[in-house]
Amino acid sequence: MSKENAIKLFQEKSIRTHWDEENEKWWFSIIDVIAVLTDSADPSAYWRKLKQRLIAEGNETVTNCHGLKMLAPDGKMRLTDVADTEQLLRLIQSIPSKKAEPFRVWLAQVGSRYIDEATDPELSIERAIQNYRRLNYSENWINQRIKSIEVRKALTDEWDKSGVQEGEEFATLTDLMTKTWSGMTTREYKNHKDLKKENLRDNMTNMELILNMLAEATATEISEIEQPKGFNESAKVAKRGAGAARVARNQIEQETGKSVVSKLNAKNLGQIKLIAENDGEE
Repeated sequence: MSKENAIKLFQEKSIRTHWDEENEKWWFSIIDVIAVLTDSADPSAYWRKLKQRLIAEGNETVTNCHGLKMLAPDGKMRLTDVADTEQLLRLIQSIPSKKAEPFRVWLAQVGSRYIDEATDPELSIERAIQNYRRLNYSENWINQRIKSIEVRKALTDEWDKSGVQEGEEFATLTDLMTKTWSGMTTREYKNHKDLKKENLRDNMTNMELILNMLAEATATEISEIEQPKGFNESAKVAKRGAGAARVARNQIEQETGKSVVSKLNAKNLGQIKLIAENDGEE
C-alpha cells in the first residue's frame, strides 16, 4: 500500500490517506470523511463550522489535528486537515449522520468489551483466541501466541519493578532484544514481513514466536536473580537474554539450512505449510 492511497467507503466515495512511517500510523483527510458521512455540498465549509464549535467546547481532538499536503482534485498537492484513527473516531461522534451510526455502535461495543475485560481478564484471552481462529491461525500457533503473552507480561513486570518506564523505555528494550536475537530492529523486522501498523508477534511463525519467548523468558529469569536497577542495567539483562535466543537461532539455522526469520505474515500464516511445501520458506 502506497503512502497516498484512496480507500473506498460505501462503494461510492474515497478517503485520502497517508501512512506515517516514523510513527507507524495512518492519517485520514477529515474533509473526505465528512463528505462520505454527510453528503455535504461543501465539506470544507462543514468542517470549518464543526471545528469552530468543537474548539469553543474545548474539544482537544480538534486542537491536536494538523495539516498535511495531499493530492487535491486539481492534481496539486494542497494542505488539508488530517486525523489519525483515534482522532477520527472521536470526530465521527460529533457528526450528526445516519451513516456515522455504525461507527458509534462499534465504539459502544468496544467500550463495553473493555469494561468487561478489565473486570475479568480471562474474557480478553478467550476473545483473542476466537479472533485468531477467525483469521485462520492454526491451533498450535494460537497456543504458542497465548503463551507468549504470558511470557511477555512476566518480563514487563520485571522491567516495572526495576524502575524502567512504560512506553518509550519499554519499546527501546523490546527493540534491543529483537535486534539481538533476530538481527533486525522491530521496524526492520516488520518491513521484512511487509507490515505497517500490525502487531509483529501476531505475524510470527511458530519458530519465531518460540525464539522470541526464549529471549524474553531468559531475560526474566536473569532479572529475577540479579534484580537490576533502572533502564541501563535492565538493558544489559535484556541483551543477555536475547543473546541466548540468538545462539539457539544460529544452531537451528545450521541444522535446517534455512533462515528462522520468515517473510510470512498474518495474510498467509494459516497456510504456512502449503507455502513452505510449494515455494520454500525464505
